[in-house]
Amino acid sequence: MTIQLPVSRAGTQSDWWRGAVIYQIYPRSFADSNGDGVGDLPGIIEKLDHVADLGVDGVWLSPFFTSPMKDFGYDIADFRGVDPVFGTLSDFDRLVERAHKLGLKVVIDQVYSHTSDQHAWFQESRSSRTNAKADWYTWADCKPDGTPPSNWQSVFGGPAWTWDARREQYYLHNFLSSQPDLNVHHPEVQEALLDTARFWMDRGVDGFRLDAVSFLMHDPSLRDNPPVDVPLKRTRPFDFQHHLFNKSHGDIPGFLTRLRKVVDGYAGRFIVAEVGGELADGEMKQYTHGPERLHSAYGFNYLYAETLTPQVVRDAIAVWPGAPQEGWPSWAFSNHDAPRHVSRWAQASERERAARVCMLLLLCLRGNIFLYQGEELGLPQAVIPRELLQDPEAIANWPQTLGRDGARTPMPWTAGQAHGGFSQARPWLPVPDEHLPLAVDRQAGDDESMLHLTRRLLDFRRAEPALRLGAVTMLDVAEPLVGFEREHEGRRLVCLFNLGAEAVAVARPDWTVLQSVGGATNAVLPPLSGFVAERA
Repeated sequence: MTIQLPVSRAGTQSDWWRGAVIYQIYPRSFADSNGDGVGDLPGIIEKLDHVADLGVDGVWLSPFFTSPMKDFGYDIADFRGVDPVFGTLSDFDRLVERAHKLGLKVVIDQVYSHTSDQHAWFQESRSSRTNAKADWYTWADCKPDGTPPSNWQSVFGGPAWTWDARREQYYLHNFLSSQPDLNVHHPEVQEALLDTARFWMDRGVDGFRLDAVSFLMHDPSLRDNPPVDVPLKRTRPFDFQHHLFNKSHGDIPGFLTRLRKVVDGYAGRFIVAEVGGELADGEMKQYTHGPERLHSAYGFNYLYAETLTPQVVRDAIAVWPGAPQEGWPSWAFSNHDAPRHVSRWAQASERERAARVCMLLLLCLRGNIFLYQGEELGLPQAVIPRELLQDPEAIANWPQTLGRDGARTPMPWTAGQAHGGFSQARPWLPVPDEHLPLAVDRQAGDDESMLHLTRRLLDFRRAEPALRLGAVTMLDVAEPLVGFEREHEGRRLVCLFNLGAEAVAVARPDWTVLQSVGGATNAVLPPLSGFVAERA
């Protein structure tokens, strides 16, 4: 069945995003239309019916911009160009038009903290200390002994400073050395970034996901970061520091306010920020506080959780109690930067049950929901041999860091076709054999499949304002249970989940179960099960 809707499922109101479910597409791995082994924009257009049939409100596209692909699109060489591997600007316009005809909003990544070293801005900036863009990036003199100006370390390993002989200075890069940090303190840089936002809004984009927003600004005095007394992990030098000065500067909210003002000049647009790090909870609240900053933010409460426990759920919900002037949360269990949650949270024998209870839990949370491509199929994390790794983080830290490739493998569309129907050519990453039985065509014909369950639960969330918009109150239940109540305009729904390995009796005949997974009833919750019920 193909859904044809003239407007977004969430409606045409300016707050369509509140409680929306947005499907993340990683363009390299979604669908390849031209047989070069890499997904592209025309491929996405061809498969948008699948996304619309799920019942989501919109799509989020990871970067498709002009890039040397050192970090697979997060190293942008032209903020306003489409990389030829993905297609053309006309293809993007067609994608937006098709999505809107299907009732889907379009959210795209914006990466404002850094560019590629191939960007024209950086090429000019590094040419001298006196050119027009000399201060558009973060340059600093070395210490008297020639060492970098501070002890800052990059996320991907090694110092966050690289020497440039042309300027006889170091430049800052919080990620790869080929990803120099913009100096977003500079007014002209801010104006250039705001013009970029206008460019995409003018093309009909409905919203932005801001990448690595806490890296937008650094401490101009370049103070050293203090050490962590006992690092929780020691896979990278980055892990040995409290990141107080290379990021999270107090002027970031001011720039976000300027961006929000630009976006508010366009009807019904939306901005969500990715916020990571040890200060993420406070920064998410700060960046979304009041009506003049961002609409929403998400952190890594679930994305980096090694296990799913009742305490993880309680702690995440507690960050967003719904206080006055508080922003609106967003949630994701999986994305392109984190191992797929069914593999993090469940053994192989339990993954089907885990995928189902996690889907129900995710869709019951208060906030916006991000589904990552393949999540609707219950895809597990792929194991990529070392010789086929593409992710620079995985290659640099192997085998201590498995990296992101295992979550970025191509979508399996047709089980019986080569490469799962993703491409006629060998894909940039292999399609795992264990993904083929979970292919879209296999699940589409099975009413009991994870795909059908996802559609049913999305229909249910869309029909229940209490789940999309309602307040949340935690239930006082003992582990391994976790539960909460959602309430909106007098409608009260109980959401209860068993995250443990043993059945738990509940005996609530006064509750009418509306949706359940894992065999859950108002009498008993089997392991890895849950339900949504209406109180009598």
